[in-house]
Amino acid sequence: MTQRRTITSGSTFEEEIGYARAVVVGDRVHVSGTTGFDYATMTIADDVVVQAEQCLRNVAAALAEAGMDLTDVVRVRYLLPDREDFAPCWPVLRRHFGDVRPAATMMVCGLADERMRIEIEVEACRTTGS
Repeated sequence: MTQRRTITSGSTFEEEIGYARAVVVGDRVHVSGTTGFDYATMTIADDVVVQAEQCLRNVAAALAEAGMDLTDVVRVRYLLPDREDFAPCWPVLRRHFGDVRPAATMMVCGLADERMRIEIEVEACRTTGS
């Protein structure tokens, strides 16, 4: 039987809404849509690029707890309320995923809080050598 384990970040949203930052099932990790909130202070920067960096720090923390890292990411989804905000984030995304080359999708949609300018969701898979 495949083991299922949840990972929480301490975000108040997880408790209030009823979800986990990540779910580990076997060799796969599914990381929830993750925003640019600094969960230690529950603050969020105004700048989309700063938010993108924080999103990836939050995602990396969840993956680390699962024994993985950003190099294990096989799928990424970028969610933004304003398509104009995507291009400024490309250098950050390329720095973290340029060598990894996960399958990716960018969607324009509303987010739960108007302060949120980007949300990033990933799936990772443990492979031989990871």
